[in-house]
Amino acid sequence: MLEFILLGIAQGIFEWLPISSEGIVALMSSFLVNGINAVDVALFLHLGTLLAVLVYFRKDWKEVILLRDKRMLRFLVIATIVSLAVGYPAYKMVRNISVGASLLAVVGTGLLVTSYFHKTRKRFAVSMDKTSVIAGLLQGLAVIPGLSRSGSTIFGLSLGDIKTKEILKFSYMMSVPVVLASSALIMMTNPVVAAGWPAVVSSFVVGIATLHFLMKFSEKINFAMFTLVFGILCYIGALISWLA
Repeated sequence: MLEFILLGIAQGIFEWLPISSEGIVALMSSFLVNGINAVDVALFLHLGTLLAVLVYFRKDWKEVILLRDKRMLRFLVIATIVSLAVGYPAYKMVRNISVGASLLAVVGTGLLVTSYFHKTRKRFAVSMDKTSVIAGLLQGLAVIPGLSRSGSTIFGLSLGDIKTKEILKFSYMMSVPVVLASSALIMMTNPVVAAGWPAVVSSFVVGIATLHFLMKFSEKINFAMFTLVFGILCYIGALISWLA
């Protein structure tokens, strides 16, 4: 149980930072937990931070549910459809990546791509619907361990006319429908992940406690350099594993 609690704590912290919580949790899971697919565990633990997003943005969700915020509702519908269409085949490709060098290489590649996103953020005159498609596409691809969901969607959202202070809110809220769908799929195909419920609880508790602080923190730190360095370290680890 302690192993799952540690995984949940990591998820509760790193989900709000654009450095790929899935990649980090998948790597940790591959070393801490035996007998459960590391990618499935990493995706399943998003349930805890999903609950944190629902609680933290409860007023915004109320506006969406009551059809008062039609702009957000339209964005969520389009982004979710695109995310699921792209994310499912991507998940099928990466789910059975072997633990070790291969997983390190995939995470390293994803982090380098995330670093590129951070370095090239520019604002263009992109319509809201196109922004929804771009963000949904990037969110779907973020099922690949190492490719940060928040980092890539923040990049996509920054291309449009969404106010800077709203970008993080859009990024976190758009994760909810996709996380619900992916968690349901994982529970049906690999029900053993339910053993990770302590991690879901700890990720929710830590997530709700750290969300506000880390949202402010993520606006200031240079994550391009962080993800670049961590990505290179993953490649070095993969190389050592292949040569060993």
